[in-house]
Amino acid sequence: MNPNCARCGKIVYPTEKVNCLDKFWHKACFHCETCKMTLNMKNYKGYEKKPYCNAHYPKQSFTMVADTPENLRLKQQSELQSQIRYKEEFEKNKGKGFSVVADTPELQRIKKTQDQISNIKYHEEFERSRMGPSPSEGAELERRNSQESTNYRRPAEQQQHQPPHHIQPSNPVYQQQPPPSQSYGYKEPAAPASTQRSAPSGGGKRFRAVYDYNAADEDEVSFQDGDTIINVQQIDDGWMYGTVERTGDTGMLPANYVEAI
Repeated sequence: MNPNCARCGKIVYPTEKVNCLDKFWHKACFHCETCKMTLNMKNYKGYEKKPYCNAHYPKQSFTMVADTPENLRLKQQSELQSQIRYKEEFEKNKGKGFSVVADTPELQRIKKTQDQISNIKYHEEFERSRMGPSPSEGAELERRNSQESTNYRRPAEQQQHQPPHHIQPSNPVYQQQPPPSQSYGYKEPAAPASTQRSAPSGGGKRFRAVYDYNAADEDEVSFQDGDTIINVQQIDDGWMYGTVERTGDTGMLPANYVEAI
């Protein structure tokens, strides 16, 4: 009995029969699955029991590893070695109070990022300490110190700063070296002892403003860059007392905003 063709399903007679790939074909039906080129026993290539030409033969890409007995044995041996090594590390570090953390790529990335952040902060602190505080930071620090100290210093300073406003027209007289008895005799009955330390006196120092400053309290004075401050007296490390020559205002001013002439 004649078999049927694997391509067209019709009967294959012996004169036109091709026996290949465990199937029977007509000579005309034995062609490439892709380009339909007629093949013979010398130029065909079989893939999944289908004929292909050399140009259209499917290329195999191995993406999986077959679970052969040899591969299974190697996998089991690797797992046993990992368990043995883990137990050795566990016994070695047992009782030390810490556990060993593997250096995974994610942990290495986090560690590198933390090191970079630490280096950046270190350089920022180093540059800030080397350059010193900026004028704005210094003004903010002085302003905070002044606000903290005004609770106990403001009542006395209000009394000591009022007399200089009344005697301001006589400031030029103080610069002309008046008799000491006239200036101090006028203030002795009313002003306390702290007034003599803070009030302007003849022969006071002269300073020039190097930054603009706006008064934060009523007992302070405002000035601009380049203004001359006369009759300046040091109150403490951060504050002075003097008169702005341009405006005639007298009061407290930050010491880091002026320089001596």
